[in-house]
Amino acid sequence: MGGKKLHNHNNNNGAVDTNSNNSNRNGTTTTTVKPPPVTLQQSPIINLDRGDPSVFEPYWRKNGGKCTITISGHDSLSYFSDPNSVCWYMEPELQEAIRRVHRVVGNAETEGCHVVAGTGSTVLFQAALYALSTSSSVAAEPMKVVCAAPYYSQYKEQVELLQSRLYEWGGDAETFDGSAAPFIEVVTSPNNPDGSLREAAVANKTGNGKLIHDLAYYWPNYTPITRPADYDIMLFTLTKCTGHAGSRIGWALVKDVEVAKKMTTFMQITTIGVSKDSQLRAAKILGVVAEDCEQHAAGAFGYAGNDADKTFFGESRKLMAERWEKLREAVKDKKDVFTLPKYPKRYCNFSGRYFQPAPAFGWLECKKGCDASALMKAHNVLTRGGETFGVSSRYTRISMISREEEFERFIERISGIQCVDEEDEEEEEGFVVMNGGDVIRLGNGNSNGHGKWLEQVEVQ
Repeated sequence: MGGKKLHNHNNNNGAVDTNSNNSNRNGTTTTTVKPPPVTLQQSPIINLDRGDPSVFEPYWRKNGGKCTITISGHDSLSYFSDPNSVCWYMEPELQEAIRRVHRVVGNAETEGCHVVAGTGSTVLFQAALYALSTSSSVAAEPMKVVCAAPYYSQYKEQVELLQSRLYEWGGDAETFDGSAAPFIEVVTSPNNPDGSLREAAVANKTGNGKLIHDLAYYWPNYTPITRPADYDIMLFTLTKCTGHAGSRIGWALVKDVEVAKKMTTFMQITTIGVSKDSQLRAAKILGVVAEDCEQHAAGAFGYAGNDADKTFFGESRKLMAERWEKLREAVKDKKDVFTLPKYPKRYCNFSGRYFQPAPAFGWLECKKGCDASALMKAHNVLTRGGETFGVSSRYTRISMISREEEFERFIERISGIQCVDEEDEEEEEGFVVMNGGDVIRLGNGNSNGHGKWLEQVEVQ
């Protein structure tokens, strides 16, 4: 067909421009009407609130055939896997795979630890709370559970869910006085949401505290592995380790056998163990990852290879680093609006090199002081606001582990955000957020403390 070829061009609003004239074979000309610009209300919503690890899907599409297992109809009939073990429902293959992957990665000490399996690490957190709060004589008051802010948003929800008489939420560990009575401190490292490496804030100072270390992100795809973690209770999850959130497998490394037994009792009463089918699949996945590491990990571990980039963790780290580079470039262009934490380079024993952490979440601060989550929502990007993490609403958490198309769309969208002081507003103080054809007026923290979303109007 003769004539000009149509070309599509994206403008700043995401609208499509087409050539206005298009000649056909007969020499007549047809005019293509330019579609109206896409407004923010019409643009797709990007959900970066949830931490769904879809970022690793391309790797497993490419390499997942190695993880295939066959489960026959007569398999997994019994509740029991090893009646003589502390965690009697745990498949021996999974326990061995867990110890093996920690050994080759070097991120946790497993010698002298009992392994307790759970349906993800969330239920193991509840099991640990139960075990620690019942390990001594019943207190007159519930034990306080604290964590340094910003803390994982669901800790508070999980502690308060059952309204237990054994424990209750005590808030920010940094402001908690732990000298009066026993308490439980949760230490998340690397921290969710801000990616920082942490130690106990108060428990080690008073001697009254019992510690739970949540190490879900202490893997070389997110952060340099500087030493093996060696704590009384350490929580891990397949979700953040390999990205298999749907398998719902987590594990705890527990030094005290009585605590491990109480955690197992909690699992027995609440779920009667963990799916054997999921355990066997997780064991296969972790076994494949461990074998790959043994072939390619850095020479520091005495393996033949010295090419950790070829492992799952190496490829995943490269992908995460690329995403962080794109985010930092986008925020750099918006330096008057946003700021991100800076992470120093550290030597990673697993990869044998220095590199910067590339956390699973971006921790954005709005420099104008307005509600950062509302600012993102005004541009159809859903994030998790700072108040749910125990800090100011000027912060918000953004998932870095979403699917590629969602992340790229987010980078495009953040590049169009403007947040400027509103000079002409006499009655209301606030900020005007602009993107293409839309103006969103946001209040600031000085007017209401929460950056109230005051008004949204569409400009034609």
